[in-house]
Amino acid sequence: MLTWLKRNELVFPPLSKAMREPNGLLAAGGDLSPERLVQAYRHGCFPWFEQGQPILWWSPDPRTVLLPCELHVSRSLRKVLRQGRFTVTFDHDFAAVIAACAGPRDYTDGTWITDDMQRAYLALHEQGHAHSVEVWDADTLVGGLYGLAMGRLFFGESMFSRADNASKVGFVTLVEHLQQAGFVLIDCQMPTEHLHNLGARSIAREEFAGYLSQYLDQPNSATWRR
Repeated sequence: MLTWLKRNELVFPPLSKAMREPNGLLAAGGDLSPERLVQAYRHGCFPWFEQGQPILWWSPDPRTVLLPCELHVSRSLRKVLRQGRFTVTFDHDFAAVIAACAGPRDYTDGTWITDDMQRAYLALHEQGHAHSVEVWDADTLVGGLYGLAMGRLFFGESMFSRADNASKVGFVTLVEHLQQAGFVLIDCQMPTEHLHNLGARSIAREEFAGYLSQYLDQPNSATWRR
């Protein structure tokens, strides 16, 4: 039976209570307060719902992750990186990145990054939890992504691209930055061919929970505004 969260409590059910179908649905309800969102990621779940639905919390099994040491950069992408066409920054325009991620996609008319979600993650950004990667072609924002950094783990949320390879350049730059700062895992949530080609793979939810337990409270040396 699906657990409904209370607004005055931040407790999530055990990950073992997540449904098999739909895969990973753990709970519904609650709110998108910064305190609840931080607790959700620490617990191993994340919000994902469409306009008109209640807030839904997910912890899929298996979980798609990327270990920074396993990043795969194709020969063609290395060539793009060497060309230096794009400039990559961190935390220069979080609002623009999340708004772009919420924009229309070829494969759907809707978006799960609702106005409420944008406001919630902007609050997390202001508190220092959420970070953005911006990819620029001269002065034009052509790609980017955002997510949360906690301990030595990064929880990726969404990315967008308005130019060929822009989001890949941003992602590779982020992964290299995280590896240098001591991060051990990037949570990609759900599998995509795009992420698989960059080295992402699936692990059991139990193994993912082990990473949470071991690395959430370990320090990292990342600097974000650059």
